[in-house]
Amino acid sequence: MPTKSLIEELPKIVREGKQEAQRIMERLSGSTRIGLQTNELVLPQKSTNKWYSQFNEQTIKKGDWMNRLIYGDNLLAMQALLAGDEATGLPSLRGKVDLIYIDPPFDSKADYRTKINLPGIDIEQKPTVIEQFAYSDTWQDGTVSYLKMLYPRLVLMRELLSDKGSIYVHIDWHVGAYVKTLLDDIFGKENLRSEIVWRRTAGHHLATKGYDVTTDTIYYYSKSKEYVYNQTYEELDDEELNEKFPFIEEQTGRRFNHEKLEKSSNAYSAGEERIIQNRKVISNVGWIWTQQTFDERLAQNPHLIFWTSNGRPRYKNYADEYEGRKIGNLWTDIQPISSNAKERMDYATQKPEALLERIIKASSNEGDVVCDFFGGSGTTAAVAERLGRRWITTDIGKPAILVMRKRFIDNNAKPFLYQCIGDYTKELYDTNKKYKQIGDLTQIVMQLYGAIPFNKEQITERNWGYIKSERTLVFVDSPRKWTSAATIRRAFSAKNNLLGGGWRKVVVLGWNFSFDVSVAIQQYKNDVEVLVIPEKLLSELSSKKGFEKIEKDKSIRFSTLQYLTIRPITVRPYNDQEEITVRLDNYVLLSPDNIPLDDKDKPKLQQIMERDPLALIEYWSVDPDYDGETFRSQWQDYRENTANDSDPLHCIYQAQLIVPRKARRTVCVKAVDVFGFESVVTETVQS
Repeated sequence: MPTKSLIEELPKIVREGKQEAQRIMERLSGSTRIGLQTNELVLPQKSTNKWYSQFNEQTIKKGDWMNRLIYGDNLLAMQALLAGDEATGLPSLRGKVDLIYIDPPFDSKADYRTKINLPGIDIEQKPTVIEQFAYSDTWQDGTVSYLKMLYPRLVLMRELLSDKGSIYVHIDWHVGAYVKTLLDDIFGKENLRSEIVWRRTAGHHLATKGYDVTTDTIYYYSKSKEYVYNQTYEELDDEELNEKFPFIEEQTGRRFNHEKLEKSSNAYSAGEERIIQNRKVISNVGWIWTQQTFDERLAQNPHLIFWTSNGRPRYKNYADEYEGRKIGNLWTDIQPISSNAKERMDYATQKPEALLERIIKASSNEGDVVCDFFGGSGTTAAVAERLGRRWITTDIGKPAILVMRKRFIDNNAKPFLYQCIGDYTKELYDTNKKYKQIGDLTQIVMQLYGAIPFNKEQITERNWGYIKSERTLVFVDSPRKWTSAATIRRAFSAKNNLLGGGWRKVVVLGWNFSFDVSVAIQQYKNDVEVLVIPEKLLSELSSKKGFEKIEKDKSIRFSTLQYLTIRPITVRPYNDQEEITVRLDNYVLLSPDNIPLDDKDKPKLQQIMERDPLALIEYWSVDPDYDGETFRSQWQDYRENTANDSDPLHCIYQAQLIVPRKARRTVCVKAVDVFGFESVVTETVQS
């Protein structure tokens, strides 16, 4: 059967997209709705070349607005925002977002690897397991899959928008027409306000046949007819300004041009007389001003009138009162980011701040809520912050999250929440179809570990198995989920209760791990063991041949999680306060085999792990008074922060903080490595 064209596929894409969006909206009122989990409350206090960082005593009350950086699938993040975040006092944002800008990537052949510079070596990180599934879903059937991914997300964005809200969708020429069709269906073609064309480059100078593509398209829709729009203007350069205002006023030296005071569109006043600067003048076509208006304006500026050589009056427009050229839908004045620009983040799809500044100024006011659900390098949120807007941004890529968090701290942003998708027990997606030919992925992992799955009569969930000789339970988590503290607590409960209890221990096998898992592992270390499923299994198991190779070689190793160690924390008096000193000691990473790297880069990583393990720390932060629930990031340092030293490839390894005196406090230290893996250490100290 011949492949259907995209035009033939569109009705199905729309129908299935509407059905998925409807299921999501129905789920919001049920018990399985998705929530957000707070990783950090970030109070930006970047380490500088000062010898200590002052403790930030700012308090955040529950219910206060907090800007948010959210890690995870934006479909899930938007569901959580529609439901509201009870833990932080955020009500449902349905109908409360004023502006959305998205730049969904479109390139099925894109290389999603991230270059990582380490001392003496460069390596490339492949996408995480969750990212691999996301990209696979998006590009599985080319443009059809892309449009299927986008439709329900656009529906949720419309639900989030306020009645005065607008959305800007930044897209490239390959798929623009199809995305516009979806937008017309969701927002109504009558709400298309403009098709903006941005010239993003002057040309590529490539020796390829055909026209050079130098533009992107941005579709601008409002939710209703009552939308915010603030007219924006483009400044003229001196040459353009002198050309537009060629005359110089003799009395004041001001540049001006002049316009007619007589127009046929005002024919009702034809034949009427006006007294202008003591001259009586009659117009045969009609006046644009009444006599009262003439009198008022001449009282304000007696030089306002320009008299032509044949004695007709005209009024002056002054260059120093000119707002600029009204911005149209062709944007040629915003340049791409240069290689030495201060705002450059070395992020592949980064957009210039000037582009987002124009959009945000035009379609929102101070205090409005601005969202970007494909956050990338964080330009939308960074500009929104600078312009006094509230913001939420999300991304599924760990590299993007690392870039954004550092960018916001670097810009001394207001306190913001770094969150991820909360634990959820119900699978929201079917297993990726490429694994169906060789059986259920969970069952395969269990078999490779040496466990026996329970049958359906014993347990309906297929994630559980056991090793009979060791009286050990085995739980295999989904590759589409984060193994979290909640997962560890459920495993501990299963040890005591599943099939009558009496198990010696539980082994949890996971692919992706949330920030809070380290503390839970320590808490339940005598009962629950947590191991990492090797990332390479995903690629190996995509074919039966790969599965047979794994079975034959027995080469799969399940390793323990990465961990950080610190030296004993010291406390000493400091005037009427006290100084605490935190020093990093060592960082132990997963085996290189379990990191998403090409084989050629694994020996390089092994060298760094052996000679300079702390060089792998990308970012670390300290909460000097951890309450056991919310990590308040009071001090931060990260690579590329050269305010404290001149080494862009290392963090500093010591933090000194001046804090209020307290007889006993718990200090929490969090580190994130160059691959996005997180480790947490806590220590209780006494004055």
